[in-house]
Amino acid sequence: MADSMIFVLTTYAVMLAAFFWARHRILHIGVMGSIMLIDLAFPVWLVFNRDWYKRLIEQEEILSFMIWMHFMLVLALYALYVMQIMAGRKMLKGDQTVRPDHRAQGIGVLIVRGVVILSAFMLIDPSDQG
Repeated sequence: MADSMIFVLTTYAVMLAAFFWARHRILHIGVMGSIMLIDLAFPVWLVFNRDWYKRLIEQEEILSFMIWMHFMLVLALYALYVMQIMAGRKMLKGDQTVRPDHRAQGIGVLIVRGVVILSAFMLIDPSDQG
């Protein structure tokens, strides 16, 4: 599980750096887009590499507030990603009026993604070493 934690923290650090290097457009778009794709693929990877049926159904953790809070935070992050992409595409087409919105959404992404990572760490089962 430590490898997953290191990976997620590394991608967060890279995302934070790309946020501050937004003036380097190609780097910024490439890094942010890649991390968004990673964030979409990571839950799939977890499903295939962890015993979720045992944990959620047999141990009845599906009823846990923490599980649902984490799930809702992930959905909020995905919604912010969609808004970011829409604003970014407008900026690439020349509409600079959305720049303040894009930056505010970017700050929101960094905050929500940080809380998603924190909540995921709180859900780690120390007995699950798979």
